[in-house]
Amino acid sequence: MRIAMTGATGFIGRAVAAALEEQHAEVLRLVRRTTGAANELAWSVEEGVSDVSRLEGCDAVVHLAGESIAGSLRWTSAKKERIRTSRIQGTRNLVESLRRLERPPRVFLCASAIGYYGNRGEELLTEESTPGSRGFLVEVAREWEAAAQKATELGTRVVNLRFGIVLGREGGALAQMLPIFRAGLGGRLGSGQQWWSWISIRDVVGGILHTLSHDELQGPVNFTAPEPVRNAEFTRLLARALHRPAFFHAPGFILRLLMGEMAEEMLLASSRVIPVRLQTTNYAFVHPTLDVALSDLLK
Repeated sequence: MRIAMTGATGFIGRAVAAALEEQHAEVLRLVRRTTGAANELAWSVEEGVSDVSRLEGCDAVVHLAGESIAGSLRWTSAKKERIRTSRIQGTRNLVESLRRLERPPRVFLCASAIGYYGNRGEELLTEESTPGSRGFLVEVAREWEAAAQKATELGTRVVNLRFGIVLGREGGALAQMLPIFRAGLGGRLGSGQQWWSWISIRDVVGGILHTLSHDELQGPVNFTAPEPVRNAEFTRLLARALHRPAFFHAPGFILRLLMGEMAEEMLLASSRVIPVRLQTTNYAFVHPTLDVALSDLLK
């Protein structure tokens, strides 16, 4: 199998590319600056793929590139524009590049996020659930998925990978939390009652390989573990896994004051999401529960 991939140098992309190559797939990395390597192809958010002919013969495209939604204390207007442009314009231009192929890829997997659902309290959310009614991440996810779905016009199976909080030692949310919790400064955020829907990096990789090989999967697929937890429970289990206390508490109003809408949508929002489509196609989770995931990731 020959697969083109954006975001191959990122936290998720590195793990997915390595797993594909272990299965003897040929991975063509779409990168901003090439080194001249045979497995690299230049592309940009603004212009798409430089040499579209090199995508001929690709069986699949896995599109993971996008400006990080974290990495700063607040979302400035410039940061929000980079987040939006990298996802929406980047996806549109990538699809336009695919449109120029004589034989478009059989499948197009495009990253998305459970931010699509917005802040939904106690509501149990599946792929059939409606989008959130408001919020920056809701708007971005809706437009992002719509841009990806344009590839269906090429006869390509399109899957929107709605990622939850991805946990791994080498990046993502867990890597950012570990120094705080190891110092004994961890604790619940706001009320701690908000639902956090998480997934381990091993199940992200396994889920993507599963999705590539299951033609019945199309449209949105929730990439979350079967058992979401409340923030207070997440805090308790992480502290226990590190043998540290978790006495500290960050009040919601302090987080809103420091981080603005970024805190509201990323830390304090409640999204109780379950992966119905992965489960109904018999994907076997490596880490179905948070205690099992943390025990494995932190050992």
